[in-house]
Amino acid sequence: MLPSRVYITQSNGVSAFTPVPVHPQASARAPADPPLVVKTLGLVEYDPTWRAMQAFTAARTADTIDEIWLVQHPPVYTLGVAGRAAHLPRGRDDIPVVRSDRGGQITYHGPGQVVAYLLLDMKRRGLTVRPLVRLMEAAVIDSLAEYGITAAGRAEAPGVYVADAKIAALGLRVTRGCCYHGLALNVDMDLSPFNAIDPCGYPGLTVTQLRDLGVTESPQRVAEHVARHLTRLLA
Repeated sequence: MLPSRVYITQSNGVSAFTPVPVHPQASARAPADPPLVVKTLGLVEYDPTWRAMQAFTAARTADTIDEIWLVQHPPVYTLGVAGRAAHLPRGRDDIPVVRSDRGGQITYHGPGQVVAYLLLDMKRRGLTVRPLVRLMEAAVIDSLAEYGITAAGRAEAPGVYVADAKIAALGLRVTRGCCYHGLALNVDMDLSPFNAIDPCGYPGLTVTQLRDLGVTESPQRVAEHVARHLTRLLA
């Protein structure tokens, strides 16, 4: 079960970002137990979703409730603020590249990948960047453990790995003590676009996904597991 102060809303998958109203029960906030809204938004375009995260964060007040957005994206490469031209896609002009404001280098998003965006007041939750990164990694590791998969993080290269293959990427933007962006977990997708880039800035890095590790559960169901572990660790 999710913690008692987690509220869930859902919307149908759409090709562009559609705002989802906050659950009315989530209007009261207990300072010692910040509530959390989990929104399942389906398949949404990257750019409008990113712009919506920026707008949400810019409009925050001390009483704004934290949210987690569970999404999938149509095919897109995203380049973080540290991204270098040397890592840009080679021979994949069919997939757009978006220069984002998250941390990190380049990665790929596509259908079948679970993306969890964390829109949090880090200061209110007593979090700094490194512990939050470890928390996101732990949520993925614990989710994979439910399928009998052993995974781990790496201090020198944030993300989650199964043996030497990366299965989840992380990236955050922090402003005024609040964050957005989050994590992307490969579930059941076409991995070939990763071959055209240096994933997360590492030439030759192997990527993997749950389907190739014998997991047949749907991305939607996997997203529920990830959300449950995120909310548990954030409680």
